Amino acid sequence: MDAFHSRRRVRRLLLPLSAGVCAIALVSGCSDSNSPASNAAATKSGSAQQGSASKATGDLQSEYQTVINNVLPSVVQIDASESLGSGIVYDAKGHIVTNAHVVGEEKTFKVTVANGEKVMSASLVAAYPEQDLAVIKLDDVPDGLKPAKFGDSEKVEVGQIVLAMGSPLGLSSSVTQGIVSALGRTVSESRAGGGTGATIANMVQTSAAINPGNSGGALVNLNSEVIGIPTLAATDPQMGDSAAPGIGFAIPVSMVKTVADQIIKSGKVTDSGRAALNITGRTVVDDSYKPAGVAIVSVAKNGAAQKAGLRAGDIITKVGDASVTTITSLSEALASDKPGEKVTVTYQRNNAEKTAEVTLGEI
Repeated sequence: MDAFHSRRRVRRLLLPLSAGVCAIALVSGCSDSNSPASNAAATKSGSAQQGSASKATGDLQSEYQTVINNVLPSVVQIDASESLGSGIVYDAKGHIVTNAHVVGEEKTFKVTVANGEKVMSASLVAAYPEQDLAVIKLDDVPDGLKPAKFGDSEKVEVGQIVLAMGSPLGLSSSVTQGIVSALGRTVSESRAGGGTGATIANMVQTSAAINPGNSGGALVNLNSEVIGIPTLAATDPQMGDSAAPGIGFAIPVSMVKTVADQIIKSGKVTDSGRAALNITGRTVVDDSYKPAGVAIVSVAKNGAAQKAGLRAGDIITKVGDASVTTITSLSEALASDKPGEKVTVTYQRNNAEKTAEVTLGEI
């Protein structure tokens, strides 16, 4: 699994011990701690609070177990010869949705369901690396195959408890827990280690542990609904690119369903919903060898850039208010836009800065 590289700053917040002791003393001083009636009341109150806490803990544990029992049978392990990942049973016909970087260049796969009783064979339907999604299909659909229940991205909120299910480090049917930490993240994958290099918008950030092998698995809410596919884990460059605990990213369920439905129906993605300038380009550097923009290598005939007057040799430096220094930053600048929207592109031609209004095309 690839990593999203970002700088992390950790600040320790410590509560001074003396302040904590003082606060406890003040609370205790509000009643007569030497009174028998007060002691009895305090004991009764403490027992009630302990009972309530135990009940709440038991209720939450019960919810966890219910979700695991409901969803884990729909989460599979995918052996793609050169890689090992996870997948989710999408429908009763044997379609399984996963990450494109899990399937890689392979066409056939070995699939193991949660109980691990039988290894099944599957074949690639299609991969869509631009969104790091793919669909494979079981060659023979077993009786009792259980499709997962997919949720609604509009109902996902920061703070929701979630469980991540998959096969981290090859440990099939593993479950970790956390919360939805943030929404709407735009994340770019590295191509290193088999990544697709995709820039993906609107990702769900979670504190649930995401490790190699979790890719393609399920991020699930307490209603037993899949709300995303775990895809990336952050790394900390200050620690030699080791894992940054508690920062993982999942592709939102809305995009998962959009891509999977098209692949199952047509064998490919026919409407990506992703904006593009319809160019091929390369990152250029300035005199200090720092990335300074994206040079247009070619423009697609009748594509968005050509229609706006852009041509090979132009160097794009901004899209709207977003600075563009690399191919990745150009993808990120376009990630939240839609085909048909108009944006102002700032570019350099013959050392002169110019702008063009571009009606965006589609990937």
